[in-house]
Amino acid sequence: MIELTLPDMTCGHCVKTVTGTVQKLDAAAQVQCDLATHTVRIETTQSAETVKQALAEEGYPAR
Repeated sequence: MIELTLPDMTCGHCVKTVTGTVQKLDAAAQVQCDLATHTVRIETTQSAETVKQALAEEGYPAR
């Protein structure tokens, strides 16, 4: 389980982009986004670093 804070994730479109980005890396990934706290929980076979890099490239750098 990877838990990240994405301060720039602020709307439904952001959630869709974040989810799509993770699922491009791992089609079977489970993604749970919480807009209120700007957090995302990801169940994936990919490394945390790989996920963070892909999200940063899409404009959602993790803190």
